Amino acid sequence: MSTGVSTSTDKIIVDRSRSHRNKAVSKAVRQTRERLQSGHASNSSFDRDVLKMYIASMLQGATIMPLFVVIITALGVYFTQDTRLLFWALLTLTCHTGNILLARRARRQEITSESARKWRRLLLSGQFLVGCCWAVFALQSCDTCEPSSFILYKGATLLIALSVTAMSNFMLTPAVLVAFAPAVLALGAKSGLSRDLLEISLTGLFTTTLVFFNYISDRLFKSNLRILSYQSEKDDLIAELEVAKSMSDEARRRAEEANLAKSRFLASMSHELRTPLNAILGFSEVMSAEVMGPLANPTYKEYAGDIHRSGQHLLDLINEILDLSRIEAGKYELSEEAISLLDITEDCIGMVQLRARAKNIAISDQFERQLPAIWADEKSMRQVVLNLLSNAVKFTPQGGEIHVKVGWTAGGGQYISIKDNGPGIPEEEIPVVLSAFGQGSIAIKSAEQGTGLGLPIVQAILAKHDGQFLLKSKLREGTEVIAILPAKRVLQSLPAVEEAQAVARKRKSFA
Repeated sequence: MSTGVSTSTDKIIVDRSRSHRNKAVSKAVRQTRERLQSGHASNSSFDRDVLKMYIASMLQGATIMPLFVVIITALGVYFTQDTRLLFWALLTLTCHTGNILLARRARRQEITSESARKWRRLLLSGQFLVGCCWAVFALQSCDTCEPSSFILYKGATLLIALSVTAMSNFMLTPAVLVAFAPAVLALGAKSGLSRDLLEISLTGLFTTTLVFFNYISDRLFKSNLRILSYQSEKDDLIAELEVAKSMSDEARRRAEEANLAKSRFLASMSHELRTPLNAILGFSEVMSAEVMGPLANPTYKEYAGDIHRSGQHLLDLINEILDLSRIEAGKYELSEEAISLLDITEDCIGMVQLRARAKNIAISDQFERQLPAIWADEKSMRQVVLNLLSNAVKFTPQGGEIHVKVGWTAGGGQYISIKDNGPGIPEEEIPVVLSAFGQGSIAIKSAEQGTGLGLPIVQAILAKHDGQFLLKSKLREGTEVIAILPAKRVLQSLPAVEEAQAVARKRKSFA
């Protein structure tokens, strides 16, 4: 199992084994996603919006139908010389005016979800009255005209009126059927009584056209209803996201306040803790070394050694916490210079060699000796190597082996690899081990428990150097950690410039 770590410093400190902290935001987004995937809202939930759209469309095209009626009446009176069409036009315009007044009244009032059905029934009733007027027109006849010409005139008029009504009233279903069902009945009754082929053909043609336009109106209505549904879902999603954003901003503000309080606490407690610790370490070391004279009881000398070791452990913990806090706050400054990764590694191996011999652990090395210097912070890199070596010695059992490699990477950088044959780390515990204060089950059971800050500090230091940290581990086979520095950190030496002969100085000449 191998885990690569991001080079971003702020992401390294996050405990990736824990769930998302902002549960309210994730819950809101999850509920919105489930609602969007469950399907569209029912038609009844948009009755109010659909009715408002119909009323607005009806008022915008209020002059189309009266203009059409006037033109049809004028043409009919001109060709047929029948003044009965004037009474029909007056009746139709009156009904249409009543519909317009009803729509204006509905627009002035506040339409609620409960009153939407009542207004819908009233508007359908108005369309039915206009439809009755078209039924009266369908019953018209002309004794002085040629029958085919008048039927053509009547059929063209009804078809145009049907198309205009269908296009303007599709938001009010089933307005097309309600408006022209009386005309179909009138044409059917008239053709049934006269048994005229032209009348029967007109009835069949008009009925078929009515069914077709009703189908088109229904499709247009459903399309607009779907658009309204999408618009509503988009508005709900925007509202949910705004709520989630406000909650996230509030959580971030609280986190910043908590981080500021933590920084102030660490700054104030650093001096308060280090001062008594220095005294504890100093006096316990004096007592264990018996500088002021021998201790009467050997147990007291053992106690003094325990006090010194515990104080040193506490001081190391404080230093690691402060280092991690400075890195997290972006105040960890690097003092970069040309250093040798080989020399640092050899020094660190010498520092842990004593502990390794106490556990009978063999440390072998494999170095590429011709490595150039790197541009890095010597103290930080020494801390990285020492932390990794200390962990290897800590978790390697008695009689184990540790292999240390230093060499080139494929990209031209340099790396240090430390591999042990210890118990390894379970795959599911690797994110825990790489997080701050995280410890695996094997580390918890071990007698040498650490603070859980070593690897996070290593990751953060390498990230400061634009490097990478890799951890490869397999249970009961061992662990390998690799610290990589990029190629831009490697200092390549240039060959010496050959000595050239000095250029002879030119003599100045004056005019």
